[in-house]
Amino acid sequence: MSLPNALDLRSAIRTIPDYPKPGIKFRDITTLLGNARAFRRTVDELVNPWAGSKIDKIAGIEARGFILGGAVAHQVSAGFVPIRKKGKLPYETVRIAYSLEYGIDEMEMHKDAVNEGDRVVLVDDLIATGGTAEGAVKLLRNMGAEVLAACFVIDLPELGGAAKLRALGVPVRTLISFEGH
Repeated sequence: MSLPNALDLRSAIRTIPDYPKPGIKFRDITTLLGNARAFRRTVDELVNPWAGSKIDKIAGIEARGFILGGAVAHQVSAGFVPIRKKGKLPYETVRIAYSLEYGIDEMEMHKDAVNEGDRVVLVDDLIATGGTAEGAVKLLRNMGAEVLAACFVIDLPELGGAAKLRALGVPVRTLISFEGH
């Protein structure tokens, strides 16, 4: 579901053409993060449908998901779980391989980051093909967490990532959609 009045947030996002390669339009949220009003509205809107629900943890995907997820966790009085690339966490971890457009990668989280039955909302800045988010959902579920929803500032619907998560039974909340990739 997309936010009806996304115009303010859309104007706070910078588009950089041909980055990281020709033909790609990179949606840069650092300008949104630097705009106090837009950042606050983003945090408020990301988990609005679940406000008042019992949320134990917010899981954020490295790296922009850490910024957004930490703020959302604070807003809903939940703990925060960082999901990182392989080899970046200092304690014992659990790991999952996931597909990217160009191959396979791995992500991990601390093995004690979630408990059986924890109600978790996944947060990141953007959903494109959905490989990373799908891997994060599976990692959380493997550890016994209930993934209540996945929330993103930006959706690139032509790439099918949000649909991939919905097919896993995960409600998806996005605030803005951009055509293309």
